[in-house]
Amino acid sequence: MSPKNGEAYIMQDTDEEWVSPTPATAAIADALAAATDLEKSDLEDIADDIDHERLEELLAGDSGEETFTIEGYDVTVDSSGDISVDT
Repeated sequence: MSPKNGEAYIMQDTDEEWVSPTPATAAIADALAAATDLEKSDLEDIADDIDHERLEELLAGDSGEETFTIEGYDVTVDSSGDISVDT
């Protein structure tokens, strides 16, 4: 969950027994596309909508959550890496 090469990572469950580190921007784009009618290609520039410093702090151990507005949707990431989209 810590930053690597300037990108925060979220540990996500996979279909296998493994947990996979996923760049936070990719995980947020996946969650947003899954919860809305947006295509991932519509979300290529979401990095500009995310406070990366705050996200890194949150995923590195700060408790709580952070909400970002992306494409008109409120996307919330909590300190455990769970992502929810308010549709």
